[in-house]
Amino acid sequence: MSSSQIIPPGSTIGILGGGQLGRMTALAAARLGYRSIIYAPDEHSIAAEVSAGYVRGAYDDAAALAAFAQQVDVITYEFENVPEAAVLECQKLKPVRPGTMPIHLAQHRLREKDFLRTLGIGTADYRPIRSEADIAAAAAFPGALPGILKTCTEGYDGKGQARVADKAALAAAWADLGKRECILEALVPFRCEVSAIVARGQDGETRCFPIGRNEHQGGILRTTTVPADLPAATLATAERYGVLLAEGLDLVGLVALEMFVTADGTVLANEFAPRPHNSGHWTIDACATSQFEQLVRAVCGLPLGSVEALAPSRMENLIGDEALDWPRYLTEPAARLHLYGKGTPRPGRKMGHVTYVLRP
Repeated sequence: MSSSQIIPPGSTIGILGGGQLGRMTALAAARLGYRSIIYAPDEHSIAAEVSAGYVRGAYDDAAALAAFAQQVDVITYEFENVPEAAVLECQKLKPVRPGTMPIHLAQHRLREKDFLRTLGIGTADYRPIRSEADIAAAAAFPGALPGILKTCTEGYDGKGQARVADKAALAAAWADLGKRECILEALVPFRCEVSAIVARGQDGETRCFPIGRNEHQGGILRTTTVPADLPAATLATAERYGVLLAEGLDLVGLVALEMFVTADGTVLANEFAPRPHNSGHWTIDACATSQFEQLVRAVCGLPLGSVEALAPSRMENLIGDEALDWPRYLTEPAARLHLYGKGTPRPGRKMGHVTYVLRP
């Protein structure tokens, strides 16, 4: 079910997924007068803690999904790996924004890269790896190695991938990944990583937040800095790619496009996520409209908000035990602390973030 209509404040938004992105979306929705109901399979949901309701159910439980959909006016999702079938089930009863196309593409790295190329968005060279014959062909192809071998499905924050230098390493890595369908991406000698976060409304209007410069460690985002200290032409290309993607997806909602920038200023897309993104958390404290409020506006048919940055900022993730240092952040005047209400810290677990709102 889909229709172009305004869903006014006082209505109920359903959110598929119960993590921190759902939590921050629900908080933004509440500020605009909406109720949120969370759907997730987990016994405990940090998103449900700040929402009006929680439906616990598996993503393949048609009856539970229907019961959830009947309680809400519009549905969105907080992560791209929600099963496509679950979205289709919900669409029988209520509009889901974005729909199935964005997750169909984002859940499969080869489909994702092919789609980006069809839009004229540059990417690193890549090849499918499905067999020993593909490994032999890649080893014989100039420029294919060294590269990054990634599973086509699943995998996030550096999981499900391996750097490979030669044919032997490629074969070993493919075996370690269970000989699943994979994609081999050429290694990009990049200068830095950036992301474009773009909202698109029901009327086709797009708004791109200022481009953020990202730093990763071990495949996990550590910091995002805005404004990105890059040439205007590079930033314009990154924004253009983000808008092309939102329009190509016929998106109603939010999409984040992560990109590499090479030494000569070439911009190459890495991957996209059709939902709020870790690199956009700075918008809560340093932008006229947060990415979470923008998602609510888009899926409810409201006018999109201003994406003007109110001040320079730097967002830092709090990973594992780093969150235990929370008292320090409360004493720093420029720091805005966000803790997600998760339980015991674990290595690699995102427990919160802090945004430093800087003065020009």
